[in-house]
Amino acid sequence: MKLSVIIPCMNEEGNIENLYFSLTKVLKDIKYELLFIDDGSVDKTLKILKQLNKKDKHVKIISFSRNFKKEAAIYAGISKSIGEYTCIIDGDMQQNPIYLIKMLSFLDQNKEYDQVAMIMKKRKNETFIAKTLKKAFYKVIDLISDIHFEPGASDFRMFNKNVKNAVMSISENNRFSKGIFSWVGFNTKFMTYEVEKRKSGKTKFSLKTNLSYALDGILGFSTKPLRLATYTGILTSIAAFIYLVYIIIKTIILGTDVPGFASLMCIILLLGGIQLITIGILGEYLAKNYLETKKRPIYITKEEIGFLIKTNTPKAEIKPITPLK
Repeated sequence: MKLSVIIPCMNEEGNIENLYFSLTKVLKDIKYELLFIDDGSVDKTLKILKQLNKKDKHVKIISFSRNFKKEAAIYAGISKSIGEYTCIIDGDMQQNPIYLIKMLSFLDQNKEYDQVAMIMKKRKNETFIAKTLKKAFYKVIDLISDIHFEPGASDFRMFNKNVKNAVMSISENNRFSKGIFSWVGFNTKFMTYEVEKRKSGKTKFSLKTNLSYALDGILGFSTKPLRLATYTGILTSIAAFIYLVYIIIKTIILGTDVPGFASLMCIILLLGGIQLITIGILGEYLAKNYLETKKRPIYITKEEIGFLIKTNTPKAEIKPITPLK
């Protein structure tokens, strides 16, 4: 098998067939498998996938018991892939399958590279706020993390078995694939691609979802927010001590000054806000650690379709014949 293509899907009934035909057209000259991961869809996505599987055995399906999010779908697909190379592509038709041949050709011709990661160019109809927040996220996480994050790098990528095995060795529950692929290292080639306009359905990534995703990435690959909380506490304590000395000296020289309720309340609210932020940061890390210690599975499979099932038939035990007396 030359290539395994992982396609996470959630409520993509209007895109699945078009994506399937595009992929089969592009990959017609190589040996491949299409691993569709149905991430708890509530529309006809799974029904369409089963119809595709009946007429084409290249199509394999993993259906989750509920929505476990894209990160779990990527992990499930990688765990089942058997190709020399593995590729991840979204099921919304915004990533043109023609880039798969470009990535595959590069890896075949440049064996010193282990993976190709695609960087999205300017997204069509992207709002100024979304664009600004995205740039800010990559700058912040690259600044505070111990590893480098390439701005704009997406999950749309292709990699060899070395990268696959390294990613599979990381079994943490709170997954951030962009960070994991950066953390495992290996030689990576970055290429740009044009983001296509979504032909059907709505995006699953709202502003709230993106902010939560960004927070997961920061918490998963940096402990500097904890240090920032410590440094903030130290600086606040120093500032409070200096202000205390100032108040004592002022009182000795000028006497007791009763007015000052407003300034006192501002200081109390400022210190209270800093304490709550610090506690919040500690709480986020504690919550992540709490979820990891539960050792829950990353995903739960409802059904798998199209995979070869290997059965290990136990050998019959041959007992010695006891001679008759």
